[in-house]
Amino acid sequence: MKAHYWKTIILVSLLSVANLHAKVNLPGILGDNMVLQQQTSVKIWGWSAGNATIKVKTSWDKKSYTTIADSNGSWLLRISTPQAGGPYQITISDGEALILDNILIGEIWFCSGQSNMEMPMRGFDRQPVKGSNNIIARANPKVPIRMYTTDSKNGNWVRQFNKTPQTDCQGEWLENNSENVVNVSAAAYYFAKYVQEVLNVPVGIIVSSWGGSVVEAWMSREAIEPFKEINTSILDNDAEVKKPQATPCVLYNAKIAPLTNFTIKGFLWYQGESNRKNADLYGKLMPAFVNDLRAKWNIGEFPFYYVQIAPFKYEGVDSTSAAILREIQLQNMTDIPNSGMVTTMDIGNPVSIHPADKETVGERLALWALGATYGRKGFGYAPPVYKAMEKKGEKIYIDFKNAVNGIYPMWTALKGFEIAGEDRVFHPANAEIETSTTRLVVWSDKVPNPVSVRYGYKNYVEASIFSLSGLPVAPFRTDNW
Repeated sequence: MKAHYWKTIILVSLLSVANLHAKVNLPGILGDNMVLQQQTSVKIWGWSAGNATIKVKTSWDKKSYTTIADSNGSWLLRISTPQAGGPYQITISDGEALILDNILIGEIWFCSGQSNMEMPMRGFDRQPVKGSNNIIARANPKVPIRMYTTDSKNGNWVRQFNKTPQTDCQGEWLENNSENVVNVSAAAYYFAKYVQEVLNVPVGIIVSSWGGSVVEAWMSREAIEPFKEINTSILDNDAEVKKPQATPCVLYNAKIAPLTNFTIKGFLWYQGESNRKNADLYGKLMPAFVNDLRAKWNIGEFPFYYVQIAPFKYEGVDSTSAAILREIQLQNMTDIPNSGMVTTMDIGNPVSIHPADKETVGERLALWALGATYGRKGFGYAPPVYKAMEKKGEKIYIDFKNAVNGIYPMWTALKGFEIAGEDRVFHPANAEIETSTTRLVVWSDKVPNPVSVRYGYKNYVEASIFSLSGLPVAPFRTDNW
């Protein structure tokens, strides 16, 4: 009797497993309402019965594609996408048809980082997003913006991490309505809104972020293993991951690895605050991180645009941990090919690490994309950065890159400057755009023989110089002390 009972249980279990694979299963990133990258070859993949014949048909060109699943039921094929448009359908069948509906073709951007990327349009508790209420109210499904987020569902946080790379993750494509926009990344949404308005094509954003996370958590094991100072032993033992945001590889495994088959146009990154204590290492990790992302997607050297951390007091307004991290981020723009950095020196808050002005962040990221990726001209997108200094008597003159028409404001005293002599002691400095030369000049009566200038080189400081496009000059120092 017992033997018969267990045989029945085993048979039912086997039938249940078989039924699971009797119909095509797709990863969460492939579904209704999604956006596919236009005018390229994109991957469609999933799981079925072993050795099943999979047929895919696209409504935009009526083409059919066929592949054979492997013995484990995994399959993948490529389909060609047209110019931006939609809505369309994709039919996937292994004998039983599965229809993906309301699909748009357009531009896809992956958006990742820590809490400032995670911060939803509704804001965090007691921390608002400036102006977002009107944007949420005006969200219109007819405006072709679609959002896929691994971070939340119906306003509740979804936390995903794993010690090994995963093939799927929680998430779904959402239409552009108020109920959905309220919970999506504000920086990412403002980016999408700006790009969609300018290009007049559908835009899809994939949001995968986690507050307080270090870059190490977002790196694959292959990317992080050359850095022997990083302990990855937890990936090989049974120890509980108590702080996923601070554990190497576990966010990559759960929140990036499952999505690397999905073709994207570029990558947006808003992170760095949590790496202030290992800024020098961060400077080496970031190029390795980006290089590995590009290798994993295997679609070329896609653009990587990121946000320099905003002013905040951290361990003290006049301390410099954030300044050092910003300096590393500025250097990364040289170290990482096809990259661009957004400056945020004008939106910081000494007592809130989450700037309320996410619209400015999103729009400056969009300017980088529109100018450097999509080739639009006539506007500025790269912030002015320090180029060189020239000492003339008791004054130091500073020149900038990305400032063809100069910087402003003219005819006013500028704040945030320090100057030092050979004793390496910095004093608050006078600074202005000199009328006769239109160059930035810095001096102090306390330093008759100056040798170095610093601007914005503190945790919290207010921006005082900008390009004519309104982009704040990146903070800098002329010394390496």
